[in-house]
Order: sequence, then C-alpha cells, then structure tokens
Amino acid sequence: MEKSKIGRRFEGKVAIVTASTQGIGFSIAQRLALEGASVVISSRKQKNVDEAVKKLKAQGIEALGLVCHVSNAQQRKYLIERTVQKYGKIDVIVSNAAVNPSVDAILDSHESTLDKLWEVNVKTSILLLQDASPHLTKGSSIVFISSIAAYQPPSSMSMYGVTKTALLGLTKALATEMAPHTRVNCVAPGTIPTRFARFITDNDIIRNTIEEKTPLKRLGTAEDMAAATAFLASDEASYITGETIVVAGGMSSRL
Repeated sequence: MEKSKIGRRFEGKVAIVTASTQGIGFSIAQRLALEGASVVISSRKQKNVDEAVKKLKAQGIEALGLVCHVSNAQQRKYLIERTVQKYGKIDVIVSNAAVNPSVDAILDSHESTLDKLWEVNVKTSILLLQDASPHLTKGSSIVFISSIAAYQPPSSMSMYGVTKTALLGLTKALATEMAPHTRVNCVAPGTIPTRFARFITDNDIIRNTIEEKTPLKRLGTAEDMAAATAFLASDEASYITGETIVVAGGMSSRL
C-alpha cells in the first residue's frame, strides 16, 4: 500500500512480528512500519531476515531484523532482550509463526507431528508473551494470527485447524488475564495465496472452487490481513479485546 494512503497510528510505538520475512507476517510488519512503528522482524533463517530488511529499507523503513526460531528458548529471549535494548519498550506483538508439517488425519498423525504443531502454533505464543510481558507498555496490544480453519478444520489440515482453534480460546483467556493494560485480539485469515498455502492456491481447480464459494469471489491478500491486524493493534480498537476478526471475504461458519 502506498505510504500516502495510510495514517500514522503507530508513531513512536515498537512492534514485534514473528515469522515476518514473507507472506502475511511481512505485510503486517510493513504496514505497522509505514504507519510509524519501529518494527522488529524475525524468522528462522538469516538470509530471509536480511532480504526482508533490505526490502523495508528500500521503502525508507528502518527495521531491526533478528533470527528467531520461536521453538528456541534462547532465540525467543534474545528477540525480546534485543528489542528492549534498542527501543526501550514493547507496544505491539503480533504472533504469526505457524507450521503445518502433515496432511495426515489426526488419528494417523505421529506423536512428533502433534508435538510440533502444538509447540509452534500454540505453546510458543504463550512462552514469547511470558518473556515479553514485563516490557509491555500500558495500552499495549497483542494480536494472534489464527485461521478460518479454526472454525471448521479441513480434512487435509485438520490438526493444524485444531491448533488454530486453540488460539481463539487463548485470545479470550489472555484478554481477561492481561486486562486492563494490554488488549489481546485475533485475526482469522481466509485462504491467502502465500508460500505457506501454495499447495492449495497453486491448484487451479481448488483455487477456483474456493473463489466461487467466497461471497466476495476472490482470495484474500496479505495486505488485507495486515489492514485488519493494524486496526486491532491500534488505539482505534482501544475498546476491543478478546475478539477474533474473520477476514475471509464472507467465508465463515459463524452466525
């Protein structure tokens, strides 16, 4: 999105976005930065971090890039410590990291696969906040990135969907626990053509079927998700906590 077309809702604020060197995470980090935030981006590989920082700097954005595999306790702690060392505080955390290592049915899944899904998609979000909570400012905001799969886990990624369902509950629980000084909300994206979802969106038949079933007749974009996340993280949503916004072009099983 062009700089001239957005506001500056995050002027003077510090935001951490996990898994943010490509796809939805990168778009969220970019949006927050264009609105004035000092943004800390991260992912598992140094090469990806360097490339993402270079892209942001080309837009006049100064970003701190760090390697952080969210399952690595030392790297999580370093992410928080380095952010506070450089910027002195944390105002926004967007927890975006997720994996889907298998398309097996739940009862056919190996224990190691179940462990990885729970660890990356749910547990690490909690552990990251444990490290970050002492540094969160009054009026801070947490946003989890879930999925429309949380409401009706599809057969090809059912356990992934279950972990995303867990984030809906985590949002509710932490919203109560972290109130009144920190708001906790969630975005549930529909089908977005990113590298993560390419096994779905690169298949023309599947893609066309999804588009036809979607009331707005298109797939979402990473920028759509960034806009919703930025709203929830901003002071414009200062009276919203414990909520999940489904951003899926009208596709939802909720009433």
